[in-house]
Amino acid sequence: MGEDPAHSRRTAAEAVARPVRFVLDAYNTEHAVYGLVLVTALIAVGWKFDTDLEVLLFIVGTVGVFWLTHVYAVVVAGRRSAEGRAVPIGRAVARAALRSVGMLLAMLLPALALGLATLGWVDEYVAYYVALWIGIASLAVIGWVNSSRNRGAWYLRLLSAATTMVLGLAVIWLSSLVH
Repeated sequence: MGEDPAHSRRTAAEAVARPVRFVLDAYNTEHAVYGLVLVTALIAVGWKFDTDLEVLLFIVGTVGVFWLTHVYAVVVAGRRSAEGRAVPIGRAVARAALRSVGMLLAMLLPALALGLATLGWVDEYVAYYVALWIGIASLAVIGWVNSSRNRGAWYLRLLSAATTMVLGLAVIWLSSLVH
C-alpha cells in the first residue's frame, strides 16, 4: 500500500509553512520594529569601522546583547503568573526568548547584505545602502501589514506604512547624529 502523494505534498508544504509562519509572525511584533530600528541605526553609525566584517560583527554582537538583556528584563520583571505564583525559570526564559525573537530575526536581511560585501560579492557601499534600505522598507511593510490585519482602508494602510517608516527614519537619523 503506497503513500498518498497528495498527503505527502501537504505534509511537505506544512513543514515549510510552519517556519515561514513563525518568521512572519515574529516580524509582526514590536520586537521586530525595535530590532529593525536598532539594526539600521547600527549600520548608519557603524561605517566608522575599517571592514565590512567588523561592521557585521558589531551589529550581530550588539543586537545579541540587546536581545539577551531584553529577555533577562522580561524574566526578572514578569516571572509571576496571573495567580501570583512564580513561573519556573526555564519556562519564563523560553517564553521571553520566543516572544522577542523578532528582534533577532530583524537583523537577518540587513546582515545578509553586509555578509555579501564581507565575501567580496558586493561593493561595501552598495551593501551598506542595501542593508539600510532593507531596514526602512521592512518598517514600511510592517506598518502596512498591521494596518491590513486591522482591516484598514488602503489609504490608512499607506499612512501606517509611512508613519512606521518615518518614525524609524527619525530614530535612525537621531542615533547617527549622537554617534
